[in-house]
Amino acid sequence: MQFRPLPAASFETDIGENEITFYSENGYLSVPRVTTDEELAWLREVYDQLLAMAPTGYLDGIFDLSRPYGTTDVPKLGQLLLPERLVPQIRQTVFWRNAHRIASRLLGVTPTKVESWGHLIFKGADSPAETPWHQDEAYWDPTQEYSELSIWIPLQAATLENGCMQFVPGTHRQEVLPHHPIGNDPRIIGLEVDDPERLTAGAVACPIPAGGATVHHSRMLHYTSPNRSDGPRRAYILTFGTPRRQRAVPRRFYWQEQQQTKWQERHEAAKAVREKSGGM
Repeated sequence: MQFRPLPAASFETDIGENEITFYSENGYLSVPRVTTDEELAWLREVYDQLLAMAPTGYLDGIFDLSRPYGTTDVPKLGQLLLPERLVPQIRQTVFWRNAHRIASRLLGVTPTKVESWGHLIFKGADSPAETPWHQDEAYWDPTQEYSELSIWIPLQAATLENGCMQFVPGTHRQEVLPHHPIGNDPRIIGLEVDDPERLTAGAVACPIPAGGATVHHSRMLHYTSPNRSDGPRRAYILTFGTPRRQRAVPRRFYWQEQQQTKWQERHEAAKAVREKSGGM
């Protein structure tokens, strides 16, 4: 896979006390700009090349959050984890540096204490797939304690029509709520909070321009609608946090236990097919 060189870019943005206070009270924040037009064009090219890879259906490549784990059809809600492992130059972009600076301010630590990783989420033109209401921490290891946030960067304008971010202010102060797999199918990776209609009154939509960003706490209830536009909706997400530590009080995410059983079944079935065919 070949990419043109990363364009030279010089753009620095930061946040102040008003933004830090707003985030602390509400659990989310909107930032008008974190990168340049030239860098945005490069990111779109990289993004499109990566998402053009054949789906593996598993966490090692392109997979579909809304379909059974292992599905290799064209994704409705495509995701790729850690694109920076395939394109290391991403960590040299001004968008990564600006996001890192903002995250450090909101986490209240020096930049050297902040860890980070990225992922891509893709919705094609006129896609019916929504990203249901959920908290990010519902996906993570329940034995760990987290201080993390995500910065969501659209590579085109994010609108109500194509699926901008929506938040329920203040929900970051709650514990992780009960979730279930999309469609109550434990073969599916994607999660939805139980009884979203009861929990999402007062939701706020955050349309932003290309190269802007929204920030949200790991326990913030958030959602994006189907893409009803005639173009793709590209989202690049960077997650930042301080080193995780073991929780003093254990907790159980029963929805993960249900899913892991089904994932293991699918892994074993795929392994059996490969062995029968003489594959590796």
